[in-house]
Amino acid sequence: MNYQTSTPAESGTPLSTDATHPTDTTWMNDSSPAGPRTGRLIVLTGPAGVGKGTVEAKLRADHPEIWLSVSATTRAPRPGEVDGVNYHFVTEEEFLAEERSGRFLETAVVHGMAHYGTPLQPVLDHLDAHVPTILEIDLQGARRVKERAAELGMEVVTVFLAPPSFDELVRRLVGRGTETEEQRNRRLETARVELAAESEFDVVIVNDDVDRAAGELWSVIAREYGIKA
Repeated sequence: MNYQTSTPAESGTPLSTDATHPTDTTWMNDSSPAGPRTGRLIVLTGPAGVGKGTVEAKLRADHPEIWLSVSATTRAPRPGEVDGVNYHFVTEEEFLAEERSGRFLETAVVHGMAHYGTPLQPVLDHLDAHVPTILEIDLQGARRVKERAAELGMEVVTVFLAPPSFDELVRRLVGRGTETEEQRNRRLETARVELAAESEFDVVIVNDDVDRAAGELWSVIAREYGIKA
């Protein structure tokens, strides 16, 4: 297959608006080896409800030059999701073929159902173009990325976005109103595990104020990419 995708300079512009038919899979066709990188991949992790999406939105509004990695998944698109923007939507057969070919930075099976993975080549392309590159991922994924990056000679900076307190995290999750009580309790149990692993990360940012947290994250990025903050 030969599909089109955005170049690093165009990464903020969606090329497909059809969420039911994959049209953005050039990442599946390039297996170029990793070479010396000019910037370090920023790996962002934090528990559900901590505000990762809000902080990222503020960061990208202030600094649109940032590129956020887009994951591939075998699950069906949800209403409003756009292929190549929210996710790369692929079939299970396509996903497994790419996984066998080593074209993912990391992969996971979520809830025993859908496959998720971070396409490797777009990350390498943006790093080589010296584009500030962020990968948002869960704790287990962050650990896998560190292992795989070491194999590839890729440097990463891991950032943990933490809540001001566990009670505040509970308040935010309840306030979202997007989960059942059972789902919320499961997320909170996962959050306890994630918070206990905070010391594994290079940088910890407490999200007690979105503007301040986004500013701190930008300072990390600017330092790593030699940009005047």
